[in-house]
Amino acid sequence: MKYIVILGDGMADEPLAELGGRTPLEYAETPNMDRIAREGCCGMLRTVPEGFEPGSDIANLSVLGYDPRVSYTGRGPLEAASMGIDLREGEMAYRCNLVTVRDGLMVDFNAGHISSAEGAALLRDLDLVLGGVRVYPGISYRNLLVLPEGRGSLTTPPHDIVGRFIQEYLPRGDDAAVLLECMERSCEVFADHPVNRRRVQEGKNPATGIWPWSGGKRPSLEPFREKYGLAGGVISGVDLLRGIARLAGMEVIFVPGATGFIDTDYKAKARYAVDALDRLDFVYMHVEAPDEAGHMGSVEEKVRAIERLDEAIGLILERPETVVAVLPDHPTPIRCRTHTADPVPFAVLGKGKDGVKGFSEREARKGSFGLMEGAAFLPMLFST
Repeated sequence: MKYIVILGDGMADEPLAELGGRTPLEYAETPNMDRIAREGCCGMLRTVPEGFEPGSDIANLSVLGYDPRVSYTGRGPLEAASMGIDLREGEMAYRCNLVTVRDGLMVDFNAGHISSAEGAALLRDLDLVLGGVRVYPGISYRNLLVLPEGRGSLTTPPHDIVGRFIQEYLPRGDDAAVLLECMERSCEVFADHPVNRRRVQEGKNPATGIWPWSGGKRPSLEPFREKYGLAGGVISGVDLLRGIARLAGMEVIFVPGATGFIDTDYKAKARYAVDALDRLDFVYMHVEAPDEAGHMGSVEEKVRAIERLDEAIGLILERPETVVAVLPDHPTPIRCRTHTADPVPFAVLGKGKDGVKGFSEREARKGSFGLMEGAAFLPMLFST
C-alpha cells in the first residue's frame, strides 16, 4: 500500500458573510475532496499544542508526527536545513523576511512578493556591511539571517502585524541589540538601492528592510524511515517544508513551477507526487497557495486556490492502491489574515467509510475519527 497526504496550507477558515455564511471550503467547487470525504472517513485534527504559536512550522511537524514540544527549536533552523546551511555549535538562525514599512507601519510582510533575484541582490549588498552576521537569500521574501553566537530573542512574525505600528513588536531579549542593528543597516542599504528604485517606478512595494523572527538552533528529528519503517518524500515550494524533510531524512522532490505562491503549478505537483510513489511509500504534497490568499485577505483568491488544488487531486485519485488524505495544517482566516490554532478538518480515503457528505470544517466534525491530536495522524494513517 502507498500513502499520500495533500496539505493545503491555511485552507481552513471561518463562515463569511460574502459567501452566504459558508467557509471558502464550503463555497468552493471541490468534487475530489468531497469524494475523499464521502467515500472515506473524516475527523478534526489539533495540530498546534497548547502554548505554541500557530505557525506552519509547528503544525506541519505535528502532522508528520514530530511532537513540537520535543523537536521544535524555531523556524529559522528548519529553513537553514533546506538551504543547505549546516549550523555550527552556538549559531542561531532566524527567518528573515523582506518587508515594506512606511512611517513605522508594517504595510507588507513580503515586500510585494519580491522576486528571488531581487531579494538576492538586496541581501548581497547587505551582507557586505554586517560583519560576523550572515544573510542568505532564499525564495522570494523568505530569507535567512544567522548569528554566530545567538542566544535567542522574542520576535513576532511580520504577517501577524500587517497594518500595525512595528515599535511594540521589535525584537526583545538576548539577541535584540544585534537584530535591531541588522534591521537598521538594512534600511540604510535598501533606501536608494537600484532594485527598490525600479520597483517603485513599476508601482510595486519596495523592500524597505529586513524583519528577523523565529530564531533557533539546529534541531534533531528522528529519521522518518526509522520512525515509521517507510520511505517518504516531500513536495513543497517553500524552504520550511524542504528543511523538515531534510532533517527527517526524507526525499525532497523538486517540481518545476512550484513557486510557494498562488501561481504555483498544482497539477505538476500532483503528477510528481504520483510518479514518486513508484519508488517511495509515502509522499507529503504541500501547497502554500491557500495560506497566501488568507494572508492577502482575498476571498476570491482563496476559493480559486482551493479549487485549483482540488483539480490536481483528481490526478492523484486515479492511482490505485493508495491511501489518500487531505487536510490543512492550520486555519488562515480571511477575517484576521493570519494563522489561528483551531483544529482543522481532515478526510482519509482507504480507511473505511463513515457517511460524511463532503469535505469542510462543518462536515468533518461529524466524522468517525472525532478530534485527534496532530502527532497521532500518521500512525493512524499507516495502521493496518
